[in-house]
Amino acid sequence: MKHDVFNFSGKVALVTGGSRGIGRATAELFAQSGAKVVIGDIDPAGSETVDEIKRYGGEAIFVNTDVSDESDVRNLIGAAVKSYGGLHCAFNNAGVLPPTVMLAELDETTFDKVIAVDLKGIFLSMKYEIGQMLQAGGGAIVNNASIAGMIAEAGISAYAAAKHGVIGLSKAAALEYASKGIRINALAPGLVETAMTKPWFDDSAMRSYFMANSPIGRFAQPEEIAGMVLFLCSDFASFAAGQTFAIDGGYTAR
Repeated sequence: MKHDVFNFSGKVALVTGGSRGIGRATAELFAQSGAKVVIGDIDPAGSETVDEIKRYGGEAIFVNTDVSDESDVRNLIGAAVKSYGGLHCAFNNAGVLPPTVMLAELDETTFDKVIAVDLKGIFLSMKYEIGQMLQAGGGAIVNNASIAGMIAEAGISAYAAAKHGVIGLSKAAALEYASKGIRINALAPGLVETAMTKPWFDDSAMRSYFMANSPIGRFAQPEEIAGMVLFLCSDFASFAAGQTFAIDGGYTAR
């Protein structure tokens, strides 16, 4: 389906974690809206996203990227510039979801991995995206946090810590670069039906808990998050900076 609300013709958009779920939906929507898309992901299924984009006439490349590795991130930004000449928009979405476990039972290796991907990965991505955008005279960055960055639930301490960090990092960076033409915001999605969240959906108790506490009475689909990403990267959101936008069906409104 063609979307004409946003016009990103002549723009280059970067999406990390674009192989599946929210990232894939966002990459496809950027392409449908005229952007040249660069997908960075450790999951090789990113090439499938590229194939899908090319099927309807869009332009995209896939770069195998571990966002917790500085050289990989630097290479990703370099590939965007080399392939398409610049970088105008970035959606830092790559992340991992650890098993649900109480803090005292959480092993250090798992904690370190969550922080490395979900928080350090955002830092490294912004570091090199901002460097490029400063040369180009501006841009827009959206960091994918979570409602776990605004509130907490039992069993996800590492994830909550990382996502709270993403929101803080986004605010700090926004203050530093808003005057230089770079707008930075964060998203806080509620529970979205993706491959990453499948373990939660497969857990009947957890699924029932989230459904019982969802005012809208359902879970989100990836496309519903993608629309907000494009809005925040567009001229429609030209005065939005340093904010966190909850897309949670009313979950955090209580």
